[in-house]
Amino acid sequence: MTTSCRRFYQFFLAVSLLLAGFAARASVVDVLFTHARVIDGSGRPAFIGDVAVTGGQVSFVGDAAKHNIIATQTIDAAGKYLTPGFIDLHAHGNPVKDGAFTNFISMGVTSVVLGQDGFSPAISGIQSWQQQWDPQGVAVNIGMLVGHGSLRRYVGIGNVSNVSEKQISAMESVLNNALDTHFGLSTGLEYVPAIHAPESELIALAKIVGKKHRLIMSHMRSEDDDKLFTSIHELARQGKFAKVHISHIKSVYGQGAERGKDIVALLEQYNNERIHITADIYPYTASYTGLAILFPQWAKTDGMMQRAVQTRRKELEQYLLNKVLSRGGPGSTLMGTGKYKGRTLEEVATLLEKPFQDVLIDDLGPEGASAAYFIMDDALQEELLKSRLVAIGSDGSPTMYHPRGYGSFAKVLQQYVKQQGLLTIEKAIYKMTGLAAQIIGLPKRGLIREGYSADLLLFDLNQIKSHADYQHPHQLATGFEWVMVNGKFAIEQGNVNLNRQGQLLLPASYNQEH
Repeated sequence: MTTSCRRFYQFFLAVSLLLAGFAARASVVDVLFTHARVIDGSGRPAFIGDVAVTGGQVSFVGDAAKHNIIATQTIDAAGKYLTPGFIDLHAHGNPVKDGAFTNFISMGVTSVVLGQDGFSPAISGIQSWQQQWDPQGVAVNIGMLVGHGSLRRYVGIGNVSNVSEKQISAMESVLNNALDTHFGLSTGLEYVPAIHAPESELIALAKIVGKKHRLIMSHMRSEDDDKLFTSIHELARQGKFAKVHISHIKSVYGQGAERGKDIVALLEQYNNERIHITADIYPYTASYTGLAILFPQWAKTDGMMQRAVQTRRKELEQYLLNKVLSRGGPGSTLMGTGKYKGRTLEEVATLLEKPFQDVLIDDLGPEGASAAYFIMDDALQEELLKSRLVAIGSDGSPTMYHPRGYGSFAKVLQQYVKQQGLLTIEKAIYKMTGLAAQIIGLPKRGLIREGYSADLLLFDLNQIKSHADYQHPHQLATGFEWVMVNGKFAIEQGNVNLNRQGQLLLPASYNQEH
């Protein structure tokens, strides 16, 4: 070998070894977001940084320039916010039918909690239920609650008020097993059959929930302003044994910011007494549920109503008249399902040429439709929204005739952060991510931390828009340019794809034990 060849060989070998050493020290990642305004979900101020994703997890947070990071895909996030994906604490939907969940994905929601208001599709054998939607996949992560009403029916109690010790024991046993895979118990105490449950039953179940370190999420006995504190007190008594949470906190008929402050003060008082009580809220002043909410306890189902009509019709008419008038009148009830969908109760009554109470009895019934009810006060609800104990939940679904299922999370950013300044963006993101994960007990999500699941959003706040309204409730939110679920993109450059990477979420204790 000539001298020149030998020198070239030595130079080539040195360069190869140098490059090999460089590669050995390099971190290879799937996606690298650079120069982002990172809001990590903890509530602390935003900071400029880089975030890497590898194998479905956040693998790096910091200054990538100071580290040897090689990315398969690099996204310049300069001037945009990078946040955890939103967690919808109170959602509805059927992943078997609606697995695309485009309404949630489009407003930045990457995880939802189903099994609400006392009703759940699976009491035992949640994996069997999962197998029904697993083949086609689901776009968002799904956590489940055990429905108290479903639990009653599962053990054969149904609408019974006088529950025996044997029946209570049966519910306790089933609940205890179900809580291995569920995040808690949901109660719907304004609905059949849970409306018949005595407090002793709820306390017995609360003790099981507490022993499992889970949560009770409750649609309380009443949300009417004159009964609201009584309902909170009842839930707080369960809170002596388990963490408790108020679903879609509101005051029906309540007025003014001061009343909102009174409600927040009560929640703070209980927390100071070491009763862990939190709540979620949606940013609209109309609720949405079945017409049964208007009917008395003795006429909550079509069968019950028909029996009542035979002997108590005049009493029922008077009750419905008073109830609807106290809720703003028939013009404040907007039908969301059935043949009168999109019309108010007042419009239906005019169309049928009869009093609205007769329409409710003769033409609709308690199970005949669902509706939006314009029964809340902006100033009061905004005080609730600001509370450190209140997170965000849409109470929406892909099919519900209410804008909350398509706009809630976008509206919080658009209206309460950008337009009104009611919340800082860090506080708003915290309510929709870190706080929500903390409340439900969701492991390794809700924050941008190394080792956490890569559910991420990248957006320009000025581009976030909620387009849904009460007449056009199924308009998708826009502005979430990149949405990542478990390390894969569900939205890329504003375009929703068919990449269904959602998972069934399980409590941390289940993952540890299995």
